[in-house]
Amino acid sequence: MTTDWRPNIVAFCCNWCAYAGADLAGVNRKQYAPEVRILRVMCSGRISAGMMMRAFTAGADGVMVLGCHPGDCHYKVGNIQAQERVKQVREIIELAGIEPDRLLLQWVSASEGDLFAHTINEFTELIKSLGPLGGGRDAP
Repeated sequence: MTTDWRPNIVAFCCNWCAYAGADLAGVNRKQYAPEVRILRVMCSGRISAGMMMRAFTAGADGVMVLGCHPGDCHYKVGNIQAQERVKQVREIIELAGIEPDRLLLQWVSASEGDLFAHTINEFTELIKSLGPLGGGRDAP
């Protein structure tokens, strides 16, 4: 592993809460790691297991699912569906030899820009400590 290696991280953000939290972090000029690619989805419940797995197979070293707090989902139970899917995918990736910590589920509301930035930075540091998925891949 080279010292300039930077992880590729995909963050699926629900439109109503987590993406708005990302926007608030930007408005408030909160610094967060640039290694994260944010993908906006209408609801965290719309993120399929296949989407999470595809992110890993396409080269992501870590995947984040960020959605509304339980009870605050604009689609009633989308975040609960996301929670179940993340649990299932964590089991699948562990069977495949991938550290389950490479997949994170976090609730972030629209008013939590600080939490959004903190979560991004903390997860990025975790992925850096784990190293590249598949080992030895150089920086893109």
